[in-house]
Amino acid sequence: MKKIFSILTTGIIASSVLLAGCGSSSDGSSDSGASNGDKITLEVYQGKVEIKSQFEEMVKEYEKENPNIDIKFTAVGGGTDYLGSLKTKFASGDEPEIFSISGPSEAEQFKDYLADLSDTESAKLAFDGTLDAVTEGEQILGLPYNQEGYGLIYNKAMFEEAGIDPTTIKSFDDLQKAVETLDSKKADLGIEAVFALAAKEKWVIGNHLANVYLAPEFNDNVLEAYNAKTVEFQRGDELKRMLDLQVEYSVQPTLNIDYSQQVEQYFSLEQVAMIQQGNWVFPSIEQMDPELAQNIGVLTIPVEGFEGSIPVGVPNYWAVNKNKDEETIQAAKDFLDWMNTSEVGKDTVVSEFNFIPAYEGYDVSKIADPLSKDIYEYSSNGNTVGWVFAGYPSNAWGDILGANMQKYIANEMSWEEVISDSIKKWEEPRN
Repeated sequence: MKKIFSILTTGIIASSVLLAGCGSSSDGSSDSGASNGDKITLEVYQGKVEIKSQFEEMVKEYEKENPNIDIKFTAVGGGTDYLGSLKTKFASGDEPEIFSISGPSEAEQFKDYLADLSDTESAKLAFDGTLDAVTEGEQILGLPYNQEGYGLIYNKAMFEEAGIDPTTIKSFDDLQKAVETLDSKKADLGIEAVFALAAKEKWVIGNHLANVYLAPEFNDNVLEAYNAKTVEFQRGDELKRMLDLQVEYSVQPTLNIDYSQQVEQYFSLEQVAMIQQGNWVFPSIEQMDPELAQNIGVLTIPVEGFEGSIPVGVPNYWAVNKNKDEETIQAAKDFLDWMNTSEVGKDTVVSEFNFIPAYEGYDVSKIADPLSKDIYEYSSNGNTVGWVFAGYPSNAWGDILGANMQKYIANEMSWEEVISDSIKKWEEPRN
């Protein structure tokens, strides 16, 4: 593996399908053929609904090159529990050929289904550090989708109209001052509130927001978090302060706002100035308002001592079901390699999925959307914090923390109770 531009610890992929010992050609093209003349069906089951149509268009191109391969793409997400649906699918015996896992915890849960992908071209091209969370001994049990980053997505025109220079916002005090300025000018800006906090989504607060303040505790290392017997919430007061700020200046009630409302209703229709999300929201915003989509950026969620940095990491990994027959497993590997070696695949990943590549061989100048450009700049300059929520305990601790934070927002739990109960739930499966 090669060195990346300041990768952190914590793709889309795809395939050239050659059966019976054949593989991708060196130029990324494919010349597959089923040895028995039958079609091979690959179901790709994953949770990124925002790339569904783009992925299906890419699949059409792949199937033209490989008429013996039939690919079914299933996207489960946007408020639906992907992990729960995946477990149900396996329990029913309807096992997909390719599916996604999010890190070491899910790799452990699905270890009986994970094929070794160390012989793939994608594994050889992956940036240093991107495979750490799914490596067991000599085996590589997943291939990174991409890199993602998140923070506070903001409307540049509104900031300019309010007289706020986003480059000066580093500390919490800087952010609070900007928020108060925006709030004082709501009528002039034509907004309902400064934020739209999607507190109905436990992952928004329990995974993403909490991760910003837990990453320093685990030295930005997902495996350190995964192996930790306890969590101390060393920066719990900072987490509370940031949550309180978003709740106070958000559209109300925050517990009723889900992901689609946050992105499509409030931000894309310019009813708010900021939302806590990542570069994956760009396709949705662009679909709603192409002009707005080109005039947005990413601000940091401030952490003392890490000012000017954002979380960047690998959100998901592609896995191949090792319980399928040998031809199907090879077909799945070839499909995954094709996307990261062929020009069609690589162009789709960057230009259509709006992904930040996790592999060598991409032309990063093709990164087009402003959110991915911002995140690439943060990453290339080393201004990142870790992606440790993928190392949360296997008892869905992020959901537990998120549910406790929801109770805090609803005045049903004190912050001290949020911390103490969340620590207890972390320790239970570890001990």
